[in-house]
Amino acid sequence: MDLNDATIREALLRKLERQKSRPRAVLQELHVHNGKAIADVVALHSEAHCYEIKGETDRIERVTAQGVYYNAVFRRITLVTTECNLKRARKLVPRFWGIIVAITDGIVVRFRHIRAARLNPNFEKQSAALTLWKSEMLELVSEPGAERKSRRLLAQLIAETQRELELSMSICDQLFARQSRPQTFASMTM
Repeated sequence: MDLNDATIREALLRKLERQKSRPRAVLQELHVHNGKAIADVVALHSEAHCYEIKGETDRIERVTAQGVYYNAVFRRITLVTTECNLKRARKLVPRFWGIIVAITDGIVVRFRHIRAARLNPNFEKQSAALTLWKSEMLELVSEPGAERKSRRLLAQLIAETQRELELSMSICDQLFARQSRPQTFASMTM
């Protein structure tokens, strides 16, 4: 059994579903930082936790460029990778990232926790707010005329008026609510 992205992802989704403190929802391929990166798996608890997957054949070095965006948007981030990438991963990802190694016996994929994710000191409120669609941003703003502002200005306003934890939890709530809302182009951009 190849430990590629798809195999690891499938096992990770099962693992998250079986956890004692299961996430409220799990998102896949979430566009973040105004679409500059795509988070592989995001578990929604009270805050969003990003899981970046790097399988056996993936270029582990890509995590450096992607990490810039994840660091700006998520307060907790974990790299899920393979034994062959572990040594390089320890050098490439920040110390506050968690690391999990996927292992297989040829039939079942298991996970070995190398280190837990810690609170990210690089979280940027404005960048994090840009994960949301404009309609979701408007839910967080009470200023008159806000609907006429651009997403960039709304993100700035949100960052100025909410504390870090409050914003992270609000973003998580909006992403959770997104699951039950119909997706239209207008709700994302206008």
